[in-house]
Amino acid sequence: MGAGTVAVVGGGIGGLTAAIALRAQGIDVVVHEQASRFARVGADINLTPNAVRALDGLGDGLGGGLGERLRENAARPRYRISRTWDTGVETSRIAMGEDAEIRYGAPQLTLHRGDLISALEDRLPAATVRFGSRIESVDPGGATDSDGAVLRFADGSAEEADLVIGADGIHSRVRTAMFGAERPTFTGVVAFRSVVPASRLTGVPNLDSFTKWWGPDRSTQIVTFPLTRGEEIFVFATVGQEEWTEESWTTPGSVDELRALYEGFHPEARALLEGCDETLKSALYVRDPLAEWSAGRAVLLGDACHPMMPFMAQGAGQAIEDAVVLSRMLAAHARAADAVRAYEAERRPRTARIQIGSRGNDWLKSEGSGDWVYGYDAWSVPTTVPGTVA
Repeated sequence: MGAGTVAVVGGGIGGLTAAIALRAQGIDVVVHEQASRFARVGADINLTPNAVRALDGLGDGLGGGLGERLRENAARPRYRISRTWDTGVETSRIAMGEDAEIRYGAPQLTLHRGDLISALEDRLPAATVRFGSRIESVDPGGATDSDGAVLRFADGSAEEADLVIGADGIHSRVRTAMFGAERPTFTGVVAFRSVVPASRLTGVPNLDSFTKWWGPDRSTQIVTFPLTRGEEIFVFATVGQEEWTEESWTTPGSVDELRALYEGFHPEARALLEGCDETLKSALYVRDPLAEWSAGRAVLLGDACHPMMPFMAQGAGQAIEDAVVLSRMLAAHARAADAVRAYEAERRPRTARIQIGSRGNDWLKSEGSGDWVYGYDAWSVPTTVPGTVA
């Protein structure tokens, strides 16, 4: 991409990764984040090998050590285990840990979301992220090189950019500006999220692994894995619910309700819930895969274009892959339009497959391979525009 400024809307995982990757390619970038600062919100992040490999490639020439920093605070699950909800029978066990690093070139890391955001933020000069920068609207401009995009802010100011990257999540204002307003679909599934000190779960097996307890139906499950070097255990449980009436998608939940909903589960699964002293409850929403991700001088990444159910643990990973691939395309092409075209052609088929697979919720329920997801390398995919020869 020729000289010009890229405006990233949204300072989450995808937006910060995009900013780091773009700067590594020598592209001028500004991140607009509506919050006044980064706070330690959320709980878990499950970075499978494909995401870790993408992040590892961002260390060189940027102060180094991004991968090392993440590994310091993360846990490395030894296995990915599937168990049946009532009998406890294992239906699959896939070696992760060192085996994943050998097979895929990177380990699986599970850590607190705040640790990942902090590590990404530290790789950017302070002036790169503009806090309190709330976008009211975006004019994506035209497709020609002279038609830049215009961002308008809540304070009445406006700013032009040669390219706008919408990394602003499932409620994306950039996507709305490009394609009009729409509403995500409530899946009829709610999730409970809790973090439990590992010391409270003495005697519960497989705390060093990612374990999924498959319930009696597609909506019901319990997933656990270690955080913070194994000192904490994340508990994620989902169940069907006909409607969601809360104003927020995430609210304080009831531990008593959580335990009652899974009273028929195996004693080892129930022991995990007995260790919870607080929980958050949230609704799970989805959108169908989009037919296109760009309009004019604006393009989307992450949840703004492919929000996913959490059942394949790929929400953050796919945003990270998007960011790396888009930065490589922009570096490889003089025209942003060509770069965006190549980016969409590479990323839309993969993310659509994962979106649909996540919704189906049968990923690795029985013996199988995760190679097509975990083996993807965002740093090696071709950067040519579809229909051309490299």
